[in-house]
Amino acid sequence: MSEDARELYQQRLHRYVTACYNGMPDRIPIRVFAEELAAKYAGYSNFDAAVDHELQFDVNRKFATELGCDAVQTNSIVNWMGMMKAIGWKGIYFPGIGLPVESCTQWTEPSNEENAFMKADEYDRFIDDPTAFLLEAWLPRFTEHIRAVGDPVTFEHSMSLINGVLAYNLFFNTWARKHEELVASGVVPAVSSVLKAPLDILGDKLRGYVNLVYDLHERREKVIAACETLMPHLFHLVSRGADPEHNIPSIIWMHRGCVPYITPRDFDEIYWPTLKPIVEELWAQGQQIVFYAEGNWDHHLEAFAELPEKSIIFHVDKTDIFKAHETFGHKFSISGGVPNELLAIGTQDDIRSYCKKIINGVAREGGYIMDAGSLILDDVKIENIKAMIDFTREHGVYSQPMQTDSLEDIKKSARPEPEDHRFKEQGRKPGVCIPWDEKKKVLPSITGDEDQVRKIWEMIDAMGYFFLWVNLTW
Repeated sequence: MSEDARELYQQRLHRYVTACYNGMPDRIPIRVFAEELAAKYAGYSNFDAAVDHELQFDVNRKFATELGCDAVQTNSIVNWMGMMKAIGWKGIYFPGIGLPVESCTQWTEPSNEENAFMKADEYDRFIDDPTAFLLEAWLPRFTEHIRAVGDPVTFEHSMSLINGVLAYNLFFNTWARKHEELVASGVVPAVSSVLKAPLDILGDKLRGYVNLVYDLHERREKVIAACETLMPHLFHLVSRGADPEHNIPSIIWMHRGCVPYITPRDFDEIYWPTLKPIVEELWAQGQQIVFYAEGNWDHHLEAFAELPEKSIIFHVDKTDIFKAHETFGHKFSISGGVPNELLAIGTQDDIRSYCKKIINGVAREGGYIMDAGSLILDDVKIENIKAMIDFTREHGVYSQPMQTDSLEDIKKSARPEPEDHRFKEQGRKPGVCIPWDEKKKVLPSITGDEDQVRKIWEMIDAMGYFFLWVNLTW
């Protein structure tokens, strides 16, 4: 990294962290989640970005460096065809592969009981041992060639597992390398690890939304128990991948946990009680999280205000940004709020006018990060994104000098001690597939240092756990 790039990165990191912790930096930081738009900007098609895992990172870095973003997500698309089709994912379609070349990646999910990845009568099996259920029942249904326990093992089954593991390894190793390249270019990686709410996981990857709606009425206690079962595993995954320096926040993609997708009662009794403790435990460990609130969450702002001060950055899509600022702007940073529809069909003057309204109404005391309302697809006009960025760089400057506190001083806050009792105890613990005590029984006699052997096994077993669970939570 050149000295100029290092200095630029530190300046941007300080600006970003200050705003995330609800402070006032030298100016409003610009964080843009450009998905397919990054490929369009760089002159590539959606198909190109979907099939080329290196390109997904490179176009995002080009977009960020040339347009002057302070922070972006490392990868522009995330859904790499090679990784997901190597393991045989069903329900995902890529541009040029099952879809027109100019399309965006599309998802489908179980729409009835017959094609559900977890059946209505399997809640108890899942609750009893979710890791075993994923391997033995869910993965064979979710993928094309992997066979369930008891079915004949085929050539396609074995190759799907081999190719899948190798593809995932390639992708995540590339991710680590491209992360460093982004930093070396002077741009801050906007987020680290990923969380999803337990109820969203049930709807997205296990039951499907339609089946889940029935379950909320017909087997409500099972839904609650399943969400409680998911909590320690989802916490383990998000904390495992979190920024060890606690500079970069994690992120939760918030899908259908709001009214009207679920009722206020569902939110109060299920969605929030099984998500809030995860967020609190992350904060107790010093990790912030971006609440990427897709859709309109106006009904739930008071609930979010219950969280510890500075523990989240609330991202606005359809939520009333001024209502959010009024409700908890004194506690949390806010980001986004520029409508994607306006960025797609409005004029540059429209964009400048909207940014001015946000800056005057939300960002005057700091604690705001400029961004579009949701992930930016290729229907948005590049000139409108430039207008948003340029206007913020010119008019989002604060009159006082940049906060001079060190990053450590900025992050200091009264945090509760982590609590092991927040989550339900399980037989097969999060992060473990085959415990050492079981593996040791099938190994030859160990005459060397058993502790070294155990550490190696537990490291490898944790990789297998991650591979299995990341398929569910990705």
